[in-house]
Amino acid sequence: MPTADTAGERSVPTTLLPADDGLGRPADVPRGGWRERIRSKPGLRQAYRIGVFVVGLLFIALGLALAILPGPLTIPPVLLGLWIWSTEFRFAQRFFQSFKPKARQAWAHAKRHPRSSGLITVGGLAAAGVAAWAIAHFELVGKAKDAIGL
Repeated sequence: MPTADTAGERSVPTTLLPADDGLGRPADVPRGGWRERIRSKPGLRQAYRIGVFVVGLLFIALGLALAILPGPLTIPPVLLGLWIWSTEFRFAQRFFQSFKPKARQAWAHAKRHPRSSGLITVGGLAAAGVAAWAIAHFELVGKAKDAIGL
């Protein structure tokens, strides 16, 4: 029996789709859509799911890498990565729903304090730029490799 998605369209129930393929249970998709056509072809289905996983992982890794900088820089890439995953994976749909309130709170805080949020963000980006310049200029990666014997 089909289920309704948030747009009110009919979607393909997961019982009619292939079972868990190691990447988690697939999310429901609209019936007759391009993702349903992709899922009907086994090799293409795997490649698409792996591609969605890798792209989402890249955005989440970017957000985590930005966590060392001050400001709200880490939230948008992580949310984008979770949203990308949530289009294909059920576990990510649940996780994405728990992150939505945090994103709304961060956005509301940034709107209430635009100057301080902007200054912190620009300062963090400037600090990251100075750090990147120093690492390249003083060849710190090469010196670290020499120091540990690589």
